[in-house]
Amino acid sequence: MNFELNASMMCANYGHLAREVEDLEEAGVDSFHIDIMDGRYVPNFAMSINDMAFIASATKKPLDVHLMLEHPNNNIGLFLEKLRKGDTVYIHPEAEYHPSTTLQKIINAGMIPGIAINPGTSVETVMEMLHIVDKVLVMSVNPGNAGQMYLPYVSKKYDKLLPLKEEMGFKVYWDGACSAEKILEFAPKGVDGFVLGTTLLFREGYVYKDQIEKIRKLEI
Repeated sequence: MNFELNASMMCANYGHLAREVEDLEEAGVDSFHIDIMDGRYVPNFAMSINDMAFIASATKKPLDVHLMLEHPNNNIGLFLEKLRKGDTVYIHPEAEYHPSTTLQKIINAGMIPGIAINPGTSVETVMEMLHIVDKVLVMSVNPGNAGQMYLPYVSKKYDKLLPLKEEMGFKVYWDGACSAEKILEFAPKGVDGFVLGTTLLFREGYVYKDQIEKIRKLEI
């Protein structure tokens, strides 16, 4: 079974970011997940537009840019001009007055439009946007910090989203507290990719290439 593995770059070692990107690319990650936080929509600051631009320049792999910002439409152009066609940009629908307008700007720029769904956001409230987006990022933890505990009730969102994938033409991704057990459980159900953070990839003593190989070899 094929599923994407995306490296959560807010967990990387910024003392030698270029080497981190090179090592992760060699290890076989499918994309680089970029968490940008403004300290307002979430109670944390993480990664900058310059971090994002540097990683975009350092790899040919696609970027998944997760904008945890209030009113991203106000500044979406600053991000889009530093990305490449085919990169993904996720917004949180409740952070924007008119999220479909922001999504259309992402589409017009040649990027892949996506929405991120918080644990407290119901699938029903984003149903109309599922016609617009190509990717849905389901948060299994509250957004803002790495290393949080998995919230079990989030699994019910997959029960609602996965049957709609074919009809509405989007892919579903997992973000937060991603363990081998969760991949074993949810990849067969149809989850298309997983964001890897401190649980499976960014941990002292772990070798990226070895970890990615172990995950690819999971018996599913």
